[in-house]
Amino acid sequence: MARKCAICGKTAMTGNSITRRGMAKKKGGVGKKTTGITKRRFLPNLQNKRILVNGKIKKALICTKCLKSGKVNVPAYSG
Repeated sequence: MARKCAICGKTAMTGNSITRRGMAKKKGGVGKKTTGITKRRFLPNLQNKRILVNGKIKKALICTKCLKSGKVNVPAYSG
């Protein structure tokens, strides 16, 4: 299963992780220097939930933004 929201299609985004050394100027130093830049991934907050789709219960990965906004019908627990 892909790391993708079944409702809105949200997937992982890419960015950089920047490593710095030194003391900031406002703390009395000469400034921060960049010593390395590596690629990283920002993963969405996905939850494995049981949802109602066309009257049937189905398991799917849903992002928390879709859960909070009410875009998904989550059945009440009966057990």
